[in-house]
Amino acid sequence: MFDLRPVGYVIGLLVAILGLAMLLPMLADLAQGNGHWWVFLESAILTILTGGLVALSCQSGKGRGLSIQQTFLLTTGVWVALPIFGSLPFMFGATEARFVDAFFEAMSGLTTTGSTVFSGLDDLPRGVNLWRGMLQWLGGIGIIVVAMVFLPELRVGGMQIFRSEAFETMGKILPRATAISGQISVIYVGLTVVCMVSYILMGMPAFDALVHSLTTISTGGFSSHDASFGTYSGGMEYVASVFMILAAMPFVRYVQLVNGHSTPLFRDSQVRAFLMTIAVLVLIFTVVLTWIFPHHWEKSFREALFNITSIISGTGYASVDYMGWGSFIITMFFFIGLIGGCAGSTACSVKIFRYQLLFASIQAQIKRIRHPRGIFTVRYDGKKVTEDTLSSVMSFFVFFTVTLGLLAVALGMTGLDFTTSLSGAATAVANIGPGLGDIIGPAGNFAPLNDTAKWILIVGMLIGRLELLAVFVILTPQFWRG
Repeated sequence: MFDLRPVGYVIGLLVAILGLAMLLPMLADLAQGNGHWWVFLESAILTILTGGLVALSCQSGKGRGLSIQQTFLLTTGVWVALPIFGSLPFMFGATEARFVDAFFEAMSGLTTTGSTVFSGLDDLPRGVNLWRGMLQWLGGIGIIVVAMVFLPELRVGGMQIFRSEAFETMGKILPRATAISGQISVIYVGLTVVCMVSYILMGMPAFDALVHSLTTISTGGFSSHDASFGTYSGGMEYVASVFMILAAMPFVRYVQLVNGHSTPLFRDSQVRAFLMTIAVLVLIFTVVLTWIFPHHWEKSFREALFNITSIISGTGYASVDYMGWGSFIITMFFFIGLIGGCAGSTACSVKIFRYQLLFASIQAQIKRIRHPRGIFTVRYDGKKVTEDTLSSVMSFFVFFTVTLGLLAVALGMTGLDFTTSLSGAATAVANIGPGLGDIIGPAGNFAPLNDTAKWILIVGMLIGRLELLAVFVILTPQFWRG
């Protein structure tokens, strides 16, 4: 049995930090003058004490570095422990949620999925809406570090192709994570502040601007209104679209940019592919919407840009109920959600680079069939891609498809209809937010689902956020024997 103390120490510290973060929504409720602030105070005390005690009991394992097994446990353990404690204000507070609903909301927040079981958001205490936004913001910066440091080291889903991008910082994983996250944090906070100021300048109230900036940069999608982003329109949608796109691009490129190296950002093939995909989809949707509806082309363009960007980045905002846009667009939205943004961003789903490697591999295989004696290598950004990386990417696609199918079948067995089951599975494993249909579509939420369906979706959100294989590997007997 391997040493669990380093894992427990890090998880304990992160839980304690989460408890400290609860003091901010407490202050928001105090400033609003309502008596809800004590909920966050109680939750903070319980969370800080528990996390602190765990960290102290495992302190002897501090500084030992992490083995591969410990790192797998850490990446999964963090995303299980934090939602448990993040759900406390929902159970104790105004929502008075049952554990399954509170845990669902917290898991959806920290995985930046954006699916919600809460209604009446406009009337909730400010602290609750701020806490929902903070959960997504914390989860967003957390997944950047995981995607840039841990997953490449663990050779998960082809992420090892980005090992050279992680600042070439050699050494143990935790010191490396600290160095990278410090630089990323400054940019992440900076983008959030600029986004918030932009919303305010466009006329959004300051508190709404704060919440929406937190959930925009994290590509999370929680809103402080039941109507989501439908509460705002016009120029606000353009602002949100710009920042969702920025948040869905690799943050390591921003670090290079602020250090005076702009070339890598503009030459990154996944950035170009991501922007081109959005441009093509927006053009198609604009033409279709202008043809279907008699409104002005600018409105068609704006709604197409906003909702496509929201879905492809995994943010999950909805400015309109696009279930009324026709079956072609609804079907397109389903597949758009399975594309995702760039690796090393807050975006989720499959990610652009995996499709690039998949198509490059297919192209090379076709050439081999046509010219059996030829030697054809798969390249990405001008570099040769190893067979190990290609095998990892193909495994990811297989696991993603199988997981999506199993989740859909499991949801169907709980009594849900086909559309709700399939789109619910997709929105969980791809961490998108809204599903399709009358129940979980852009005009609904996940509250009407039965408890079994909610637990299935919770599992789907977890394994989808951690790139599937990072979770599945710890379920194998060989992992525990290793």
